Amino acid sequence: MSEEAIQSRQNPRVQALARLRDRAERDARGLFLIEGHRELGRALDRGVTVEEVYFCPEMFRGPEGAELVARCRASRAAVCRLGVSAFEKVSGREGPDGLLGVAKTWDCSLAKLGLSASPLLLIAESVEKPGNLGALLRTADSAGCDALIVCDPVTDVFNPNVVRSSQGALFSMPVGVCTSQEAAAWMKAKGVRSLATSPAAKQTFWDVDCSGPVALLLGSEKDGLSEFLLSAADEKISIPQAGLSDSLNVSMAAGIVLFEAVRQRRAKR
Repeated sequence: MSEEAIQSRQNPRVQALARLRDRAERDARGLFLIEGHRELGRALDRGVTVEEVYFCPEMFRGPEGAELVARCRASRAAVCRLGVSAFEKVSGREGPDGLLGVAKTWDCSLAKLGLSASPLLLIAESVEKPGNLGALLRTADSAGCDALIVCDPVTDVFNPNVVRSSQGALFSMPVGVCTSQEAAAWMKAKGVRSLATSPAAKQTFWDVDCSGPVALLLGSEKDGLSEFLLSAADEKISIPQAGLSDSLNVSMAAGIVLFEAVRQRRAKR
């Protein structure tokens, strides 16, 4: 790896790369950032089109960094070496590992989703924090969901912090992005029962049959589900809580209800 490195933080290529941390730039260019050895490797594993790769050998944590760069070259990605200061400019992490990819975004419309005969879906409405949205992707992936549907998104699924917190699950979990109204109509058309989580619900989540085609609905960290989705849902379910807190982190709540659905579905096999 003897290439001449781009050293300047003011280099136009470095500046353009850094701008991809902004949603407007991602939307305009149809590109997003994949930072980190694990995330970049998983993107390649899943056939994501990685167009450019930027690397800084001084930041590598072992021989795996150079091996991944070679793999990126073999995949025909354009590869560019950056100096430490330039890489720090484009990185969004403390203690980066010297690997950053640029990939094409993809169509996240509902029409692109393929469902099994008895789908299990996770619906997340107006989730604000990228870390939570990434964790929801990981949770949905771990539970074997057919898809995660993001309604009325506050943060986009291609946010670098979503990519990071998903630990690469963005590349394996089918994602639909739409309005809450579109999601409700789509679920009805597909014959999917919708179960809305709400602290005010009378039924606990383990008392509801989740063995058929079902979607579990969770709302924003601050406000929960909208009145529209609560009223449109087929049933409302609650997670009993004994402490002073009246809410759980959205990704934790998703894990609780999703894995109860998984338990029920396995028991019916």
